[in-house]
Amino acid sequence: MFLGLSIYAWIVLLCLAGKAVAMATGKVSGDMISLAIIIILLVTGALPSEEALSCFSSPLVVLIGVLCVIVAGLVHTGVVRWITDNMLGTPKTLRGALIRLMFPVAILSAFLDNNTVAAMFVNVVKQWCKKINIKPSKLILPVSYAAGFGAVCTIIGASSNLLIAQFYKDIINSQMPFFAPAIPGIACFVVGVILIIAMRKYLPDRKTPEDSFESSSNYTVELLVPSECESIGMTVQEAGLLNVVGGHLIEIVRFDREITSPVPPDEFILGGDHLVYSGNIQDLLTLKDTHGLVNATHHVFHIDELDKNRQLQMATISMDSPLAGDTMQDSDFEAENNVVLVAVARQGENIKGIPREVRLRAGDTLLFEGQKLKPSHFTGNLDFFDNIALPQINSKTAISSAIVIAMVLLSAFNVLPLLNSCMLAAAAMAITRCCSLKQIQSAINWKTVMVFAGAVCLGKGIEHTGLAMMVGTFVQEISGTNSLLALILLSIVATICTQFISNTTTAAVFIPIALKTAITLGANPMAFAVSLLITVSSSFSTPFSSETNTLVYGPGGYKFIDYVRLGVPMNIVILIVNILMVSIVYPL
Repeated sequence: MFLGLSIYAWIVLLCLAGKAVAMATGKVSGDMISLAIIIILLVTGALPSEEALSCFSSPLVVLIGVLCVIVAGLVHTGVVRWITDNMLGTPKTLRGALIRLMFPVAILSAFLDNNTVAAMFVNVVKQWCKKINIKPSKLILPVSYAAGFGAVCTIIGASSNLLIAQFYKDIINSQMPFFAPAIPGIACFVVGVILIIAMRKYLPDRKTPEDSFESSSNYTVELLVPSECESIGMTVQEAGLLNVVGGHLIEIVRFDREITSPVPPDEFILGGDHLVYSGNIQDLLTLKDTHGLVNATHHVFHIDELDKNRQLQMATISMDSPLAGDTMQDSDFEAENNVVLVAVARQGENIKGIPREVRLRAGDTLLFEGQKLKPSHFTGNLDFFDNIALPQINSKTAISSAIVIAMVLLSAFNVLPLLNSCMLAAAAMAITRCCSLKQIQSAINWKTVMVFAGAVCLGKGIEHTGLAMMVGTFVQEISGTNSLLALILLSIVATICTQFISNTTTAAVFIPIALKTAITLGANPMAFAVSLLITVSSSFSTPFSSETNTLVYGPGGYKFIDYVRLGVPMNIVILIVNILMVSIVYPL
């Protein structure tokens, strides 16, 4: 024992601290962090082997995969398209736009994965804003907040909800109802919408990455190889024209419109070649003097002159992407995918300098040129908003909607357990062809499943090593016999923590503590569970506190202060409403 904690408890605490540091630096992806935690707890004996390995076979982990299939069915049958067509309309004011936007986002997020809903609506909002003449940055951040509000109205709206429901069942030996958080969650949503409308003048007016990338002349230089150039007949490597001061050669366009991109070092230079560079414009223009090149009289590299062999494509780096923290020249991404990075935008501004030498961060928007990238290959690493299609509405739209409604009713009225009703719904989606086998395979995000398994393992470690009981006793000593004070203390600490680590991790840490505290005080454990469920999803104040916040960070061109200015008042108000409504609905 050291400071009252066993060696196993210290191991769990070190795992938690290591996860927080790894997530903050962005050096290691979330699934690898989770796998490392499971291995450490298993090898050291901090968690019995049967419990550590059971994390992979947990009904929750299976449920996460099954819900991915249900979401795929709704997306591919046009349910989202129907909702956006019928609910968004053409409001005349920002207030009207916020109301029309946040309600459908919240409704969908209550029954679908809130990250998927936010990603779909980012693309919708960018197009909608052109129609109603409102800056996208005014509406994209409220999409993230609305997704978080909606997610806390059912136990399937977010992965953290499912984790809390599972621990509630394991510790209290009782099933958490499907709509247990609905009344406090809806109250928080309504208050949140009112608060955002009241603070709408503080919604940021930012440039989006599309504004930065609008003209290719902002990030590329095209130079022509004249017939008398000494470099003709040499390779680009020999001529010193591949990696140059201030940039990188991204493609060669020949007189017959043949395109070479990416450019290999042994590519020969011919008279009349157009050499297209990305990087620092002023430095690149010195190539005219040093290598005998001239200005191209007709620019072939233009966003409106693309053919089937070359694509300009934008993607945003997600929170746990392996690209975060590295430069593109240190990665094999370009070579593996036959693309070249031509520009990087951060907080709505095109970063000056050589794109391949920029140390990338989560939320950065990247502009690639070359072979078309497939979003399904980069799930959890890159977000491709311009590739999220809205399918046509047809008979399957009604079928998939009916399947989900039946799933909710079966679970809500305890006809079937949640896992059983979800598996039945997933099977119905496949049988009715609401989603194909290929779509099912691409829909299941194995990285998310692994992250969730790691969170379950960490939560079990906190409970098994006695940390939960110890903290619960400490809270009781501070609050005495006052259950409301204990609930307030836990909610405040959890609110602070969830701004800096993921909501799933925060839930895994605090749910064993919250339930043990409730048991120790003889309080209503449902009140503690529901309050925590809402608290961990109240991640409004930082761009990296939730996946939805990170997801909108790049497309909205936001700055860190934008989240603080709006999020801190939101956190304070929602915390008060949460505790008040929970104590009314579930008396302590």
